[in-house]
Amino acid sequence: MTFKPQTLTPYLSARHYFGAEQRRHRETVGLSLVQLAGIVNSSKSTLARIETAELMPPPDLPDRLDAAFGTDKHFHGLYELAKREAHPDQYRRYMDFEAQAEVLENFGTQVLPGLLQTKEYATALLSVQEDLAPEQVEERVNARLARQVRLRSPQRPLRWAIIDESVLRRRVGSSECMYKQLARLLEQVDTPDSKVQVLPFSSGPYSLMGGALTLLTLPNGSAMAYEEGIRVGHLYEDQDSVKKWRRQYEVLRANALPPAVSAELIRQAMEDYQTCDTPPS
Repeated sequence: MTFKPQTLTPYLSARHYFGAEQRRHRETVGLSLVQLAGIVNSSKSTLARIETAELMPPPDLPDRLDAAFGTDKHFHGLYELAKREAHPDQYRRYMDFEAQAEVLENFGTQVLPGLLQTKEYATALLSVQEDLAPEQVEERVNARLARQVRLRSPQRPLRWAIIDESVLRRRVGSSECMYKQLARLLEQVDTPDSKVQVLPFSSGPYSLMGGALTLLTLPNGSAMAYEEGIRVGHLYEDQDSVKKWRRQYEVLRANALPPAVSAELIRQAMEDYQTCDTPPS
């Protein structure tokens, strides 16, 4: 039976256009999906699903496509538009601010903030949501990783994260997954542009135990707060509300362990997840 490529709908969304452009450029230079997969270090099935807009492109693919086709930043630009579609509408304005922020301050009470998550941790975390199909989990993981790309750029922001000790103790995924996640976290505890503090159990109850909080400071000095619950989040832009959330964050910072002590607590937690197959850090 002769294979017939699925009809594309390039003008339905930025993600559909990305896929249609990938196919157009691939066919223009006479490459099969298998041949292109070998060039961009991907798989045929992944590229096929991207062309039909069934899958959000992984964050490292656009630059590889631009290099393969000699298209400068064509696919990079399409991806910047498409990746916003992987998030709910109410989250997109927050993402716009996050992409501009000079200072990012996070607090996580049950799980690590998204900007600190490894791919394996994020996958395990999202996979427990029963309303998400596997392809939706993969799409959201790729979108989450895409937000981390800026953290490796020359214009990366200053990041400060406070995490509850329970984040270290609650296993997400396998023991190896947690070990590698905490190892990644340890690398960011005290660097010129990243600080991590652990809020220990001994600090007792606090006002933000029921959710997560992010404070953003933009280059013009304006600030906003994003408070997130289990299913919904709220972006606060009026300065009175932002000041209220800032005060609560500063209380957490004052009660959290210093970075050096936090690093030792993270190392202790890593020992609980170390298996004979996990190499020591």
